[in-house]
Amino acid sequence: MSYSEPTLRKITVNGISLSYGDTGGDRQPMLCLHGRWGRWETWKEFMSRYGDRCRIIAPDQRGHGLSDKPDSGYAAEDFARDAFELVQVLDCAPVIAVGHSMGGRVAGHLAGLYPEVVKALAVLDESVEGTGIGSGNAEDARRSDDGLTAAWPTPYASYEEGLDHLKSLFPRESNVEYFSQSLVKTADGYDYLFSRSAMAEIGRRYRPWVDVLSQVRCPVLLMRAAESWCLPAEVADQMRQAVPHSTYLEVPNSDHMVYADNPEVFYRGFDEFLSNL
Repeated sequence: MSYSEPTLRKITVNGISLSYGDTGGDRQPMLCLHGRWGRWETWKEFMSRYGDRCRIIAPDQRGHGLSDKPDSGYAAEDFARDAFELVQVLDCAPVIAVGHSMGGRVAGHLAGLYPEVVKALAVLDESVEGTGIGSGNAEDARRSDDGLTAAWPTPYASYEEGLDHLKSLFPRESNVEYFSQSLVKTADGYDYLFSRSAMAEIGRRYRPWVDVLSQVRCPVLLMRAAESWCLPAEVADQMRQAVPHSTYLEVPNSDHMVYADNPEVFYRGFDEFLSNL
């Protein structure tokens, strides 16, 4: 089978409109869920890698990208309900659910709360305890902003100015690319597609979720960046104990963006996981 370039589509689920990329085809469905501040495009290389054997569906999650940005509904259970209804409306269950960072939390809730629609689960560098900026930790829950972007000088006068600003903040190219995928031209200049109020609400609605993860019975891949600022080694051990049937992989030379920082190790490990399903 040949790989099909993803088509951008719109769908209404759980009372909101979601934008999503879809490679289509009559293949094993795989649902890919980006992290906080992200977009579906973060999975494009992943799609090119697996699009010849899987139908890959990657939404802009609520509050992000071209999807709706409601005032409320930013608990993990809300995101999981969006994902569940997306799978139901597309009639593509059971899916291999893959989530990075916040998306890993959503994928975990999907597998724990709606096991009938998940064939396998991959959680990429996400903590069940909410450690690190962007994972929805206890400090995030007390903030009135998202803990990261409040002081960013937007709108930028040009795309290049925005890119230079991102490069000044993030030493790794993978992080710059991740945020730049949301940087678009607006009437006032260049700004990000994610809703800052939604990003803050995600932090406020966070709660630890090891209890949900421990309910998962399907095959599970837990992946940690060896230099992770999001998932401490001791919390990764806790997650492994919660799902003793899981496969565990540490990705060297990565601090969070495991699939972009070290694609050789990442894809080798992910290939092995898929081969055992």
